[in-house]
Amino acid sequence: MFRFFKSHKLILFIPLAFWLYNWSFENTAIFWYMYPFAILVLMSASIVFSKISDELPTWKSLIFGLGYGTLIYGIIALGYRLLQFFPIHIDNSVSNFLAVLAPTSIWHYLLLMFIIVPGEEVFWRGFVQQQLKRYMPTFTAILLSSVLFGLALGVGGFWPGQFAGLAAGLVLGALYEWKRSMPLIIIAHLVMIVLLFLVQPLPMP
Repeated sequence: MFRFFKSHKLILFIPLAFWLYNWSFENTAIFWYMYPFAILVLMSASIVFSKISDELPTWKSLIFGLGYGTLIYGIIALGYRLLQFFPIHIDNSVSNFLAVLAPTSIWHYLLLMFIIVPGEEVFWRGFVQQQLKRYMPTFTAILLSSVLFGLALGVGGFWPGQFAGLAAGLVLGALYEWKRSMPLIIIAHLVMIVLLFLVQPLPMP
């Protein structure tokens, strides 16, 4: 039994990830304590059980990261604008989420920069996506890991987060397979976060 789970790690770690995400998003009052802890647990396991790639010079990681982070932000912003045309009250859902869980202090952004964003990328792209490639073609692994990432972000009932996670996961997953650079996709993710929460937040009604 131990050998089976050792060979098929996702059977343990995907349910663990969803439990940790749900645990974090349900406790909104202490979300900024629980979520970084959950990501640290997942990141630690990923580092132990997978090999993280970094095959790109730092300056290229910065340039590609800026470009693709902006692209991801643009996709999310465009998707948000398009969904506003449908009677699904996306404005209310996004504004309610931001009112409760949006980063509001320096230490929130420090947690995002040094724990949450790197941890999410190490786990979902560096571990889950690579493990899935053992069972399916690369494109399918990127798609499935992105779907799982989106579903995990939506466990707290924030359904637009599922679409944002899926879109970001597809771009970041493809970028990781193309450039084989974890720092690159971490930078891209951080750029998207800065644009989304600080530079040009989504317009609220």
